[in-house]
Amino acid sequence: MSTKTQSTATPAGKSKSMSLPAAEIKPAITRLKRAKGQLEAVIRALETEQDCQTSVMQLAAVAKAIDRAGYLIVASGMKQCFSEGGDEMDAKTLEKLFLSLS
Repeated sequence: MSTKTQSTATPAGKSKSMSLPAAEIKPAITRLKRAKGQLEAVIRALETEQDCQTSVMQLAAVAKAIDRAGYLIVASGMKQCFSEGGDEMDAKTLEKLFLSLS
């Protein structure tokens, strides 16, 4: 099982990274896979000229699912960082990531 690494710049210009085990962010992965399926359905609906209102509602659901997955990932990172007491990613960086989702 592989993990993705996210790099962030530090004030000194050095890069720090943090990996989240896939098992810990499984709900986010599941949510993103579901959003992918919803997005594919929206694309098919638009390509086949189906009802616009339904497509827009589905697109809103996709956006919300992606937002929630992002929040789950950031929350998992915060939990890992602060529970381990590590300096992998400071609170300011996590706050910046969290706010980038809004």
